[in-house]
Amino acid sequence: MAADDGELLFILEKDITIELQKLRRDLYFVHAAALADSDRAFLLVGASGKGKSTTTWALLNHGFDYLSDELAPLDLDRLEVQPYPHAICLKKDPPCPYSLPDKALRTSSTLHIPTRQLPNSTCGEPLPLKAIFFIEYCADCHSPAIRLLSQAETAARLFAQALNPLAHVEDGLAGVVAIARRVPSFHLDSGDLRLTCALIKETLERMGEENVCFSA
Repeated sequence: MAADDGELLFILEKDITIELQKLRRDLYFVHAAALADSDRAFLLVGASGKGKSTTTWALLNHGFDYLSDELAPLDLDRLEVQPYPHAICLKKDPPCPYSLPDKALRTSSTLHIPTRQLPNSTCGEPLPLKAIFFIEYCADCHSPAIRLLSQAETAARLFAQALNPLAHVEDGLAGVVAIARRVPSFHLDSGDLRLTCALIKETLERMGEENVCFSA
């Protein structure tokens, strides 16, 4: 039995996540947030507490659209991200100017922002995967830093955050290798949220420019 409302929501969400993986064994589930830049998606990947959800909330305030928080279902054949729009879950209030809406739900341990309270659009269709950012919050860093990852490091990092690798060929290794070969990936040390969002936006814009090649 759950001790309080925060624990109850945590247990419920984990159970739903497990059942989704049973229903859609064809999809490769990754512990990541997914957002959209125009008609293409990108992921924020990282362990719990590394700043994914807080950065997701900030990016939504800078014009990006929402696909998912915490759970990114990937279609490996099409290399698309399926939408799974549910409430964004934060562990504490974000800094200004990214204040939470009045109708955010507060539990004993978490904060939840309903999708209808998000500042930008929620995507309802799958989108092609454009980029992956492996995010890590650095409390002592003001200015964020980014570096391109090799395919090998991308595959290793992605596999560490895979939720259902055993449902796929070669216990999921083939899937992350295929993604790493086709999608540019970056390690992002996040600092000031405004600057972090600006760096992500700048990186995505550079990827859209002609004659810009990302390789490591």
